[in-house]
Amino acid sequence: MATPLAASESKPAAKADLVKGEAIATQVCSACHTADGSRGSAANPIIQGQHPEYLVKQLTEFKSGKRDNAIMKGMASALSEDDMKNVAAFYASKQPKPGAARNKELVALGEKIYRGGIADRQVPACAGCHSPSGAGIPAQYPRLSGQHSDYTELQLKGFRDGVRKNNAVMTGVAAKMNDREIKAVADYIAGLH
Repeated sequence: MATPLAASESKPAAKADLVKGEAIATQVCSACHTADGSRGSAANPIIQGQHPEYLVKQLTEFKSGKRDNAIMKGMASALSEDDMKNVAAFYASKQPKPGAARNKELVALGEKIYRGGIADRQVPACAGCHSPSGAGIPAQYPRLSGQHSDYTELQLKGFRDGVRKNNAVMTGVAAKMNDREIKAVADYIAGLH
């Protein structure tokens, strides 16, 4: 006979509700991230096709203040844990659209850093955590391929400058990169498929 505690421990987690997630996305998220999380303003991340665990982590950190952004804190604060899981599952269910690199002069440097890092400064290859295709590793590292270069550049500079404090590994990596290298890798990621 199972004790009540054992029975509750074996209960599976509730499955995300895509309909509820879509409703939240439409009412709360679409103004900045578009209805399907696609290629809206370059100042905001593309979240379609992103790993749901990563999206929930970010929303949780915006809500708690661990990741500092006044707009996102306000939006995330109104969401329950189930709301976050539902909206994350909705955006994750969308097929990501490819992007394109814009700066032909820097794309070779960006590819070199993404694939091989910067050895003399112990900057690891981005591909080591985010995969050669930029698909990321679910629940650990976000999908990057096709991300707006402006957004990626801003986030890397935020890590480097101590503005974004929710990932010690990325803070350490970005701290060793200059503006040109950050711009190059961000542009390469935008065109990565």
